[in-house]
Amino acid sequence: MGQLLLIPDPRPLDERLGRKFFRKAPKRTGVYLMRDAADRVLYVGKARNLQQRLRNYRIANPDRMPRRHLRMVREVARIEFQFCPGETAALKRESKLLRSLRPKFNRAGVWPGKTRFLAWRLSGQKLELAVTDVPEASWRRFGPLGSSAGHLRGTLLRLLWLAMNPARSFAELPTGWARGNFPEGAAIDCSPLAAEISGLLDTFFWESSDTLAFWLGSRFTTRIHPFERGVIDGELEALNEFSTKRVQSENSGRQLALL
Repeated sequence: MGQLLLIPDPRPLDERLGRKFFRKAPKRTGVYLMRDAADRVLYVGKARNLQQRLRNYRIANPDRMPRRHLRMVREVARIEFQFCPGETAALKRESKLLRSLRPKFNRAGVWPGKTRFLAWRLSGQKLELAVTDVPEASWRRFGPLGSSAGHLRGTLLRLLWLAMNPARSFAELPTGWARGNFPEGAAIDCSPLAAEISGLLDTFFWESSDTLAFWLGSRFTTRIHPFERGVIDGELEALNEFSTKRVQSENSGRQLALL
């Protein structure tokens, strides 16, 4: 068999910017803007180590690089850096640039989604839970969550109402609550545990979901009817799923920041 002729993968950025550019690229945290010959921004990205991140664009291997990026690197004429004091600042800077510039080859983060916050406050001994675009200063809040805010609110309202009304069945939930129809000012009488429950929500969103889960579990030990147990277990699973996704999202954000 004759010797196979190996054709090296193209390196359009090396040809255009020179290998020295990549050797001298800063090993700092920040964002990078890829521009074309007309100085239009083609792509915006972030990195903890800019030099290391840019190495991923040097070899235009069609089996490893997305087709969109293959087209992009052939248009790049120069790369601009903006340094940031840390990963959080780089994430914020990247987000601002994406929304203001809407680069040709970026997909995620270019168009802002509708912001939806889950908000809660105590009104006497009643706990109010709401979904809002712009939370008022007097409300505790978590988000933005997007469309999941409404589902999470419903889960919390049903679970907390059942926890505070141990002698009443699922069928006795306020009108519409079982089907997910909640009034704008939905509230639960939490006397005399209102302050404790508000604190549990703070812990659930900002520290750990376990405390609220254990507290709810302790309130449902007497509910043994198969239908009610099935419903409650489903609601608790939905709460756990939200918590799991939130942790995964936070971990993913940290990993992206390390790129």
